[in-house]
Amino acid sequence: MAERFDSATHPHRRRNPLTGEWVVVSPQRTKRPWQGQTDDGADASAPTFDPSCYLCPGNVRAGGVTNPDYTHTFVFENDFAALLPSVPGLADGDVNPAVDDLFGMAHADGECRVLCFSPRHDLTLAKMSPAELGVVIDLWRDQFEELGESWEWVQLFETRGAISGASNPHPHGQIWSSNFLPNEIATETAAQSGYWSTHRSPMLLDYAEREVAVRDRVVAVNEQWVAVVPYWAYWPYETLVLPRRPLSSFADVDDGDSEALADVLGQMLRAFDRLFGVPFPYCSGWHGTPRSGGDGPQLHAHYYPPLLRSADIAKIPASYELLANLQRDLTPESAAADLRAVL
Repeated sequence: MAERFDSATHPHRRRNPLTGEWVVVSPQRTKRPWQGQTDDGADASAPTFDPSCYLCPGNVRAGGVTNPDYTHTFVFENDFAALLPSVPGLADGDVNPAVDDLFGMAHADGECRVLCFSPRHDLTLAKMSPAELGVVIDLWRDQFEELGESWEWVQLFETRGAISGASNPHPHGQIWSSNFLPNEIATETAAQSGYWSTHRSPMLLDYAEREVAVRDRVVAVNEQWVAVVPYWAYWPYETLVLPRRPLSSFADVDDGDSEALADVLGQMLRAFDRLFGVPFPYCSGWHGTPRSGGDGPQLHAHYYPPLLRSADIAKIPASYELLANLQRDLTPESAAADLRAVL
């Protein structure tokens, strides 16, 4: 009798409908020995206040500005912003993509802010109560609404943990607003708009309900939100946070949505930390509909944690992935099961 295909044990490919990219899934490789790089697990202990931290209340930042003695959240203009408002326009002699196919250049205005989630140096999102997490979600909404009045795209994101690239351990996120659509957003917007044209429904709303029906990749769910390890996940414990009703951006999030999001997000983040017994590093960010609008794009968050097998083994994209195709070993279904087990 011929062997039957089993996605839990046989290599295969899965397509990401948001980007059109394919991911090679190789579950048989989870049995391979590891003699590659390891990293020390993140320090689980941190003081409530660190006099050397440039984000703690009352301390002097790296740019020389003194923080106020804030008691809740705190937002300030990034002292070393990647994008700046009112950048001069391109001069006549500058390279323009309209006239040069090889050396394209375009104008890039923007505004960058830092969002301190709490005055406490040790209070990460995963450790917050639902009410405390709700304050952060409301901060995201307020900042999005303010900046969205001026900029085409408002990118809310958080980089947690040194292994993910965070430059400071104090719980914080950032917002980079721009007069252009970043590459990932342009790709996702086109894909969701194309799906809308065919199905007349939001791609991610349809996807969320199918995941809830199956449950194999669901990490946490309530009546309004769901967190899943996406079917096409690349990072080992990658998750996608989705609303279960049409929400095009944070401007559509009401108080009920905020409360329900705090519930699902809190469950997922606590599961991250419990998985390997350390503060879980990740890169995360919120996507939705650009200011210029469009049919189909739905509010959602991506979480990309790099940890692979333990607190000291991280996934690092290697030659095949950089030069040929994205690839993962652990199946999304197994990853979701691991996270559900520690809820």
